[in-house]
Amino acid sequence: MTGASKARRNGRSLAAAPHMVWAVLFIVAPLIFVAVFSFTSADGGFTFRNFADLAEYKEAFIRSASYSLIATVICLLIGYPLAYGISGCSPKVQRILIMMVMLPMWINFLIRTYAIMKILEDTGLINSLLQLVFGEDFELHMINTPGAVIAGMVYDYLPYMVLPVYTVLSKLDPKLNEAAADLGCNRTEILFKVTLPLSVSGIVSGITMVFVPSISTFYISQKLGGGQYLMIGDAIETSFSNTSTYNIGAAMSLVLMIIVLLSTAVMNRFDRSGEEGGMMI
Repeated sequence: MTGASKARRNGRSLAAAPHMVWAVLFIVAPLIFVAVFSFTSADGGFTFRNFADLAEYKEAFIRSASYSLIATVICLLIGYPLAYGISGCSPKVQRILIMMVMLPMWINFLIRTYAIMKILEDTGLINSLLQLVFGEDFELHMINTPGAVIAGMVYDYLPYMVLPVYTVLSKLDPKLNEAAADLGCNRTEILFKVTLPLSVSGIVSGITMVFVPSISTFYISQKLGGGQYLMIGDAIETSFSNTSTYNIGAAMSLVLMIIVLLSTAVMNRFDRSGEEGGMMI
């Protein structure tokens, strides 16, 4: 190894050192602490009891997974057509529309949750508009329901679906659509046989980016569900608010982390399978 090569290697190592320290302190170390607490009792002894106690939270796990899947599907059904429409606009209009999609992300998460709560409550914006149309006696109860919790997830995480899908769609070569049209495909066939297969990577990224925060959310369910629909994020927060249940909270966190990692692995595998399949014209 020459002196110049060794100097470049040392320079890269020095440049990476702060990132490695950050990763160890704020990623690796917390994960180790969670794992240690998961397998220890309140007095510090080794035990599997914490995982046995998780049976009490079976409904919370199921509810979190089901609500997250529903919210992810809704975000995909809304986000893909939205991203597809934006990608077909002129560059100037695209920049404006993407800015509008990103604007809510610049607002504090708690403020956005309170905003959707005010919109959905019995005296909120939606009911006020409905009463103008159907009369003052008309009232649609939406707040403190499972639908409100899912709506809050969709509202908060929809940009995470739109942005990765748009990024992929905006980079597709328009000549592919022209070639498909020359081969006899109509617009619907072009969408499902060319555009959709080529945008699988964006779809997978969007699904992952929506599902992961949705399944671990807790504040949305507290405010929009009125505390009636316990989710795993709520259970973890409650467990860590009491020193005597730290270990159970750590066990739930570890299980949730494993679920997220498995979901991500499955989606990545699906992404690779989609890329190998290619287009069918």
